[in-house]
Amino acid sequence: MTLDTIVTVGAGQTAAVAARTLRRRGFEGRILLVGDEPHPPYQRPPLSKEFLAGQQDRDSLLLLPEQWREEQSVELLTGAAATRIDAGTGSVELADGRRLAADAVLVATGGRPRTLPVRGPEPDRVHYLRTIDDAEGLATRLHPGARLVMIGGGLIGFEIASTAQTLGVEVTVVEADPLPLARIFGAEIAEICACTAQASGVTLRCGVPIDSVAAGRGEVVVTLADGATVAADIAVVGIGIVPNTEIARTSGLAVDGGILVDAQGRTSLPQVYAAGDVAARFSDAAGTHLRVEHFDNANKQGMATANRMLGRTGVVDTPHWFWSDQFGANLQFTGSARYSQLIFRGSADAGEFTAFYLDNGVVRGAFARDRGGEIGAARELIGRAVPPARLADESTDLFDLMDEVTVS
Repeated sequence: MTLDTIVTVGAGQTAAVAARTLRRRGFEGRILLVGDEPHPPYQRPPLSKEFLAGQQDRDSLLLLPEQWREEQSVELLTGAAATRIDAGTGSVELADGRRLAADAVLVATGGRPRTLPVRGPEPDRVHYLRTIDDAEGLATRLHPGARLVMIGGGLIGFEIASTAQTLGVEVTVVEADPLPLARIFGAEIAEICACTAQASGVTLRCGVPIDSVAAGRGEVVVTLADGATVAADIAVVGIGIVPNTEIARTSGLAVDGGILVDAQGRTSLPQVYAAGDVAARFSDAAGTHLRVEHFDNANKQGMATANRMLGRTGVVDTPHWFWSDQFGANLQFTGSARYSQLIFRGSADAGEFTAFYLDNGVVRGAFARDRGGEIGAARELIGRAVPPARLADESTDLFDLMDEVTVS
């Protein structure tokens, strides 16, 4: 089928990368990005870090500057909510009644923050961080001496806590699990991250679920299940996102924890694709559908899906990789935290190290603190049986190991 018009529903990271890829691969047809936010496509990772701290402005976040869009003839429709894809014609229907003709559609609607009920007359004291507007609203509240309770001790929670702490804010992180970040990194690495946060002045309250959140009389009070309370001037909730699958459901696409797509990014409707945070893509390596919320995954799926639309190979099934900047350190992770043995390369006490997750001698993942250069090699070692002593020996070139060991 000849493609004359490609429409993306969503105008974030995935859609922007797809648009760039289509033009780089020689697609000369119409590309139209439709986004419900009033802003052009922008990067989200800095929102909890440099942008929140006032070190970057809006322009520095732009993914597809106006000049590039004009030169590449890429159209952008902002502030427009898409409600349905017509299975018969492939057209995209908007909330205002307009219909956009399309030969192929990429659904890249991302997700929205999970919310908590808030009692009291001042709910605006409770913040979420997903958009530029969210970050700008939160930034006005972060000033020296302010008190912040961060609800959720995941990556975003720790990044916000770190940024706030550098701005002179008194920070308490509340996490229902016994250790923050343990679900992502495992208990041993999570303990190291928790100690770093505490050494920076952050108070951790872990292992007790939240009972309620109340906002009024100039403060937020978080009541824990054991009856203890944490009072602050503001609260931020960072407990994950909900994939925006509404248009998929109204359009008859298969949905199960995300929009179900095959390894090529194809949905259950012809010429309709899904990618990024909203997509549950089939992974041959895992043997199941996986929905991944990382920046690198959004990039790779955007590229892969664009390639598939043009008849190229669209499979992406490499080990996951993500990073986080927090409390003065750069953290990087690849693979999974499935392990029976953790091998350290470098000194955890000194703060700079790489840890390899081994399961019965096979590398399943790696965590690096201020050693991002080793993550590239670690990604290539995933799935290979490597002698632990060789991984721990800092005189060993990790890239050389790839020639010495085989995939298990």
